[in-house]
Amino acid sequence: MSGIGKGITSASIGNILKARGLKINIQKCDPYLNVDAGTLNPAEHGECFVTTDGAETDLDLGHYERFIDVQLTQKSSLMSGRLLRNLIQDERDGKFIGKTVQVIPHLTNAIQQQIIKAGEGFDVHIVEIGGTVGDYESPAFIEAIRELGLKLGRENCLFVHVVYLPFLGTSKEFKRKPAQNAVRDLRSAGIVPDVLVARSEGEAPEEALTKLSLYGGISREALVLLPNAKTIYEVPLTLEKTGIGKFIAKRLGFGSKKPNLKEWSKMVQSALAEPSKTIDVAVVAKYLDNQDTYISVFEALKAAAWAEGVGLNIHWVDAENLTSTASLKKYDGILVPGGFGNRGIEGKIAAAQFALSHEKPYLGLCLGLQVAVIAAARNAGIADANSREFDPAGKHLVIDTMEDQRGKEETGGTMRLGNYPCMLIKGTKARELYGKKEVVERHRHRYECNNAYRDQYSDWGIQVSGTSPDNELVEMVEGKDHPYFVASQFHPEFNSRPNKPHPMFRGFIAAISKNKK
Repeated sequence: MSGIGKGITSASIGNILKARGLKINIQKCDPYLNVDAGTLNPAEHGECFVTTDGAETDLDLGHYERFIDVQLTQKSSLMSGRLLRNLIQDERDGKFIGKTVQVIPHLTNAIQQQIIKAGEGFDVHIVEIGGTVGDYESPAFIEAIRELGLKLGRENCLFVHVVYLPFLGTSKEFKRKPAQNAVRDLRSAGIVPDVLVARSEGEAPEEALTKLSLYGGISREALVLLPNAKTIYEVPLTLEKTGIGKFIAKRLGFGSKKPNLKEWSKMVQSALAEPSKTIDVAVVAKYLDNQDTYISVFEALKAAAWAEGVGLNIHWVDAENLTSTASLKKYDGILVPGGFGNRGIEGKIAAAQFALSHEKPYLGLCLGLQVAVIAAARNAGIADANSREFDPAGKHLVIDTMEDQRGKEETGGTMRLGNYPCMLIKGTKARELYGKKEVVERHRHRYECNNAYRDQYSDWGIQVSGTSPDNELVEMVEGKDHPYFVASQFHPEFNSRPNKPHPMFRGFIAAISKNKK
């Protein structure tokens, strides 16, 4: 079933294999008929993760990057919509020379080609098949990997099946039947799993695992129980304790080299430690239906808190209902994440105004920078300061589209996606945080700071602290004489790691901790 933890399991396997010195890549195959994740509703599907080369992808790629500490590309995200679009275009271009184009072999071959291409140059390429066995959308992917296993040779391919062991409170027992049925369904599709990962709410008894091994036809050493963990970053360590890392490495011909998980174990210990101090951060946003909506932001905050040795309480503040900023006084810091559209925008601007005026630590990400500039202008007396996105006919559009981008707003021509360099200005907090002159960060936005107003920033109480190499685009701003008011056009959360927190997040948490003293 969806949400069971296939992404975390895939990423964790990659983690323990990489800890053995292997070169790992990882890929998500998604059966949705979308071309990419850019148009999916964040409230329903979670955040849209952006790769270094600008691909808008499923949030699982964020998990992959955090667990394996890699920077993924477009190759690691494969959606049915893009495959089908390319296949139909090839047919229109006459590449099949009159042949009947079918799911098998044409679509399945296309899937295999993309998997093989993504795995080139790596010791192990991990592929997560999204959805569930039996979904109407999934058969082509299931058949593709079945065939791929035969083409590569079974000694070069290993299938891992993630199943669920529900617990019935009324009878106080774990039910193995759903897991057995899942294995049966997969076997009926022609794939016999080599490893079975059984997810459960709590620790299942040995008897349940023994019977799963018997009825599933899987050896006991290849069966792993993954109960809920206190932190998802504990999962690689749990997997390693079961011996499954050794089993997989040996099965694929890489011997039984021991992994180096010292740094990862240390990070998990910090995550589980009892802090002496706890801070409260308000995330002022509008997509409050699903915690996954801002998952990279939340994980970046947690990583920074662990590194600073403080406890963290994250509070969601509905930007649409933020009618009075007095309610923000109880929080130790304010964060405004990225987003699109004008719903809740006045609440976000008000939050930034409050943080700037009351010396409250503030971190603005993407849209968070844009509302910070608007807030500074309004605090300085430009009451109608706004963005073209929210008020196209506005008089003071401090956030705007660049001159050469006008008229392309709906074509994607103005969207900046993926990696762009940023030059950090000497003497600024941004330069101090990063400790270097130039950085490269990931973007996903359309509007920019209007250069016509840049010379007024100082009077507004802010300053530019990062720009594009040609100085034409503002990449970062910060408050003058403020404990911590830092905002970026880019998404630093995408480059944060649980054991290597991003400088902007760590600086934010450190400033809050210092301020609270």
